[in-house]
Amino acid sequence: MNIRAAFFDIDGTLLSFRTHKVSPGTVEALQQLRRQGIYTFISSGRPMALIPPMPVEFDGYVTMNGGYCFMGDKVLLRNPIPQEETDRWLRYAREKGICTMIFTEREMFVNTLNDPVGTAIRDQLEFEMPPLLDIDSMMGRETFQIIAVMPPEKDAEVVELIPHCRLPRWHPAFSDIVAANNSKAAGIGSILQHLGLHRDECIAFGDGANDIEMLQYCGIGVAMGNAAPEVCRQADYVTTSVDDEGIQHALKHLGIIAS
Repeated sequence: MNIRAAFFDIDGTLLSFRTHKVSPGTVEALQQLRRQGIYTFISSGRPMALIPPMPVEFDGYVTMNGGYCFMGDKVLLRNPIPQEETDRWLRYAREKGICTMIFTEREMFVNTLNDPVGTAIRDQLEFEMPPLLDIDSMMGRETFQIIAVMPPEKDAEVVELIPHCRLPRWHPAFSDIVAANNSKAAGIGSILQHLGLHRDECIAFGDGANDIEMLQYCGIGVAMGNAAPEVCRQADYVTTSVDDEGIQHALKHLGIIAS
């Protein structure tokens, strides 16, 4: 298989949850891909404002679970949540006392800084909490992604509340909320169309449930060794963990870079 593009999730794939860094072997592998003329992309649930500085360059970004995708200055896909459903969610979050974050094209806000689960997420992912903003001030803002700090048993109720959205959950403590037709796979599709590439010519790496669609969509889907069992079952190959040079190991094992 002739691989011409590679897509990488961030948390648990490029970045270790233990060190919050990109490992030396991953850096070396990414640099080798670029030397071979293979495009490299980030494909993340994070908005651009929460993507930390990386030790290597990338050709483009799938952000907010495919809601906003770009290469350089060219925006390839831009699909916000329907405004009425953003506002309906915000009213529900206020009524139920749910810690919620919203991500616009360039900004992010949170309705409370005192939620212990919300601050635990901040600590796990090692990012600063967004500016505090009350629910009324959040309403009416064009929103591409929401983070809802709530347990999985609430998901079905929320799907009924905002039926034109989906909840790509990758953590038991919270779920992302995005427009129903947004996914990392859709974002990757917009990039491949722009480049004139076929999905069989790309490889994707991920570890969370919100990565499953892109692992299935790409010619080769690689699950990290630290991935959840349901992610591993959907992958073409399961590599070693993010803390054991999983990306480099897979690229060598599959013959995409030299051993």
